[in-house]
Amino acid sequence: MYFPSDYDRHGLLKLPFLFWCVLLLQARAWVLFVIAGSSREQGTALLNMFYPDHDNFWLGLLSGIPAVLVFLLSGWRATFPLIWRALRVLLVMMQVALLCWQPILWLNGEPVNGIGLALVVVDIVSLVWLLTNQRLQACFVFEKE
Repeated sequence: MYFPSDYDRHGLLKLPFLFWCVLLLQARAWVLFVIAGSSREQGTALLNMFYPDHDNFWLGLLSGIPAVLVFLLSGWRATFPLIWRALRVLLVMMQVALLCWQPILWLNGEPVNGIGLALVVVDIVSLVWLLTNQRLQACFVFEKE
């Protein structure tokens, strides 16, 4: 079903490029945290610009934990197949939570802006892609030998 170039040297199906983009989207607070930490002078200004409410930043870090775990375990997915399969379900659940989070912020009085609308659209596309991409689903399934 897949080309030989779709497999890595260990015989596992390579994870799609868009999967890494979805992980970066889900771990966006972690990415901002690393960028703010590496730029010492502007770190606080960056955090205040993207997360004026610090509670939202901590919630963003919390919702990004599954994506960070997938980053860390992606090289070990054949070693921990049950954990790997469970992480896919957790990623889908976190994507649903991220999709609902922005409208909840709007209902609580945060202004509707272009960045928020773009995040909602990208979250919808990411959720649909996570649920429907056959190659990604095949990356989370291991046949018993």
